[in-house]
Formats: sequence, structure tokens, C-alpha cells
Amino acid sequence: MSQALDLDGFELETCDLEPGDLETEDIDLEGFELEGVETLGEVENRYIRPRHHSLVKARAVKYDRAVDLVRDCGAAILDGERIHVLLSGNFIFGDFIEALLVEFDLFAEDLTLSTLGMSQNNVDSLHNLLDGDYLGSLNLVISDYFWAHNRKNAPYIYEQLDIDNKFQLAVAGTHTKITLLRIRDRKIVITGSANLRSSRCVEEVTIQTDPDLYDFHKDWHDAILTDFATIRKSERASALFDKLTKGSKPREWFLER
Repeated sequence: MSQALDLDGFELETCDLEPGDLETEDIDLEGFELEGVETLGEVENRYIRPRHHSLVKARAVKYDRAVDLVRDCGAAILDGERIHVLLSGNFIFGDFIEALLVEFDLFAEDLTLSTLGMSQNNVDSLHNLLDGDYLGSLNLVISDYFWAHNRKNAPYIYEQLDIDNKFQLAVAGTHTKITLLRIRDRKIVITGSANLRSSRCVEEVTIQTDPDLYDFHKDWHDAILTDFATIRKSERASALFDKLTKGSKPREWFLER
């Protein structure tokens, strides 16, 4: 048995050690185990590696007309490239969405937009997409400020967009300008200063494919659309039955005599 090591009066500062003085190969740890050694709780790794994000190609462009943007950058957008766009005051944002789907003959399962206001030109573009069967559903969130001052436009919006029960309109205290476009497995997010109402001002938008960002924005848009919807829609029989029976135990009382 080795003798007890007396460290009484030992001070680290008095040790004259230079780098390399301690030979690690002289330390024999063969057979050493931590089993039975008392520790303060379970040892865990506090830190984790951040998620890997692949590099995304990006470009910055300037456009006056929506169709030119689609013809020059549409393929890159659909391939996942991030596009930063400076728009002139003549640019009609709804025309861009229409041109993208029509030019590439695409069907969007869902188009959700939040905007400060709407112009008739943008309503007409969205109508063309619904009428041409390019959209599975269209959800529109408009600011209550615009609605209070432009309520006379409401009949035209409902008349042009409430087609085949695909449209929902919500009015809420929002000031966001966000477009969410789902085309099969592509989840495209468009954010920036541009409204669906021309202000004759220079605007900017960023167009990118980002599933996580899409899901984030879609969640709170859906919450607004649920609580502030202006169109009453009847439940389909299957969906209604699922709601009525969700979480309930099977009942056979109707079989009793």
C-alpha cells in the first residue's frame, strides 16, 4: 500500500514547471475506472452542435414589371435561390404571384397573404389564379385600419375572390406584408415593404424557400384567420364528425332498445 501523500503547506506558485516537464506517457491509467467514484449528479453535455444550414445562393435585382422578374428569376426562385428585389412604384405585387404560377404552369396548394391594403389590380390578379384553377386555397389578412377607411372595396373583394369556397378573409390589427406560397414540397416566403396596394413608391422584397420560416409565419396567420375570419364556412361532414368524436370513447347507446 502506498504511503499517504502529505500536501501540508504545498503551494502551486512554488512549483517551477515549464511546458513539457510533465511527461504524460509516464502516467499509467490502465485499469482505471470511474465506477464507484462519487460524483455530484449525472454528467451531461450542456452544449449541442447547432443545426447545419446549407448555403443558399442569393442575388439582388431591380425590376419595374412583375413578368420580367418571373422570366429572369422564376427558375432560380423555384430552385431555392434567395432573391432580394428592389421594385419600382409601377410594380403590381399580385401580378408577380400570378406570373410565377402561370408562366411555370404551377398549382399552389395554399396562398396566404397579410397586407396593409388591397388595390383592384391585385384583387384581379388573385381572381385570375382562382378562376384558372391555380390555387387550392387563398387566405387574406388585411389590416383593420385599411378596412375602416376602405370598406367600400369589400363587396368587390368578396365578389371576385369568394370562389368555390377556397377564399377566407380576416381583418385584424396587423401591419405585416408577408406572402406564403406552398407548391407541393416547396414553401416559399416573401417578405418586405411591398403591399398588395400600389403606393407609387420604391419597395423591396426578399423571396426565399425556407420551410421553417414558412411554418413559423403560417402558424400565426392561421390563428388570425381562425379568430378574425369574415366568411362563415360550414364544416364538411367528415371534418365535423371528426371534431365531434375526437377524444371520445365509442358509444353504443343508439343500439339499445
